[in-house]
Amino acid sequence: MKRTILQTDRLSKSYASDGVQTHVLSAIDLSLYEGDFTAIMGPSGSGKSTLLYCLSGMDAVTAGDVRYRETSIVGMREQDMANLRSQHFGFVFQQAHLVSNLTLFENIAVPGYLKENRSAAETRTVAQALIERMGLAADAHHLPSQTSGGQQQRCAVARSVVNDPDILFADEPTGALNRANTLEVLALLGELNEAGQTICMVTHDVQCAVRANRILYLEDGAIKGELELASWVASGTDSAKPREAQVSAWLSSFSW
Repeated sequence: MKRTILQTDRLSKSYASDGVQTHVLSAIDLSLYEGDFTAIMGPSGSGKSTLLYCLSGMDAVTAGDVRYRETSIVGMREQDMANLRSQHFGFVFQQAHLVSNLTLFENIAVPGYLKENRSAAETRTVAQALIERMGLAADAHHLPSQTSGGQQQRCAVARSVVNDPDILFADEPTGALNRANTLEVLALLGELNEAGQTICMVTHDVQCAVRANRILYLEDGAIKGELELASWVASGTDSAKPREAQVSAWLSSFSW
């Protein structure tokens, strides 16, 4: 039986501008499970990224609740929230957002120094292992400006897991990459998930979504459907095609 790691209770989010209230998320109930790779899809403006930010505590909810391991994060003190994010959550965005004057190795290691009950030497060991795992050993001491977009995003993935997070949140992590680099990053995310990493990813790309074992379809701020898939197993160049056909057919039922 799957164990719930994060869940919401009628999560809602709205913004007020010039006296006009815009509702982005409406009474969403969902659960994330340990070890799952969950993809959130939907048309532009459906609230996908807003939902991800509310789940991770980066954005405050207007109503409802978000619970991480049965502890509500709604209304949590900022210092407590920052500690929760640094110790238990990892983040990858569309842009790598690396620190320009730090090397790739330093970009990975620096947030790792915040990990509780781990020495600086242990963090450096973890960072070095991640550098090698991500195929960046030859560029470890290069600045971001000296590397490609794909290398920078692989570094961002490594940075997101240096603290061994319980949940990795990814917001369009391949949106700025070409196809070759997209496949590299997806392969890395797949390897992390296969090793037990819980992942929640926002994407508009079917070829990305098929790597997940669970897809949620969001429209007009509400979850309209859910699709369960077998865990991803790459077994050749055509291994994704049946899953892509299945997901595309499912999405077409929502006029995708």
